Amino acid sequence: MVDHPGSRIEQWFRAYSNDVYRFLVYYTGRTDLDDLVQETFIRALKAIRHTEVENPKTWLLSIARNAAIDDRRRARLIGWLPDTVLQHMVSRDRTPEESLELSEDKRMLYDLINRLKRSYRDVLILRGIKGLSSKETAEVLGWSESKVNVTMHRAMKAVQHKRKISGSEVIRDAVIR
Repeated sequence: MVDHPGSRIEQWFRAYSNDVYRFLVYYTGRTDLDDLVQETFIRALKAIRHTEVENPKTWLLSIARNAAIDDRRRARLIGWLPDTVLQHMVSRDRTPEESLELSEDKRMLYDLINRLKRSYRDVLILRGIKGLSSKETAEVLGWSESKVNVTMHRAMKAVQHKRKISGSEVIRDAVIR
């Protein structure tokens, strides 16, 4: 076997990428999975230096499963947050045209997010906008993963409460917009 980790991953990609793809099709029920397959092998490349791999195929499938779970969480989170939050929280700098285009409802929602406690805002941005995992968010904020998850849940509830709508309405609004 080749000693260079990149070469090993490249060999495994040739040998197992179809298996990973088919697994993800069954696991997710989707066929547009090129990004998840790529994510699987990127994660494998990052982890191979710290992992002893006895069975590459099962190891890659477990990475694919975790990538699919993270992708589903990210999609669910984005579904909870209205599109306006996601579009306007990335950067506070807006052109005058963009500011004028915001409807009153969008402006109120944007302002609402900015008025949340800093911890809520931080978690919403890192998990929802930047797409970091709980573990990555915990590392960035210096918190435990459980604190990240609890704070995320509370932040979403705070958005719902301040808008005085139910979770299903937040999801419906996100889908409609």
